[in-house]
Amino acid sequence: MEILRRNKFPPPVRREAVARDWAGRGYSCALFTDPPGREWNGFVHATDELVTVVEGRLRMTVGAETCIAEPGDEVFIPRNTEHSVKNVHSGTSRWLYGYG
Repeated sequence: MEILRRNKFPPPVRREAVARDWAGRGYSCALFTDPPGREWNGFVHATDELVTVVEGRLRMTVGAETCIAEPGDEVFIPRNTEHSVKNVHSGTSRWLYGYG
């Protein structure tokens, strides 16, 4: 299964455009901001999740797959799948996430 869809949203990524697209697919949309090096490890949710980078770069591990997500990319995280996120950008990363 492909977890990464490159360039789903054209930069500069607009939260309103992502929220509108995701709402049409049954997902919420919220913003997260991480300083350089911040990691979130070993998460599992009972719902599917989408992530889109607004600014920066994230290394994401979803199950056995790892990818680098950049602005405009969309990452799909299936329900009940362990996943981790790390800001690998030299500055702050801002990213949108939604549950469906």
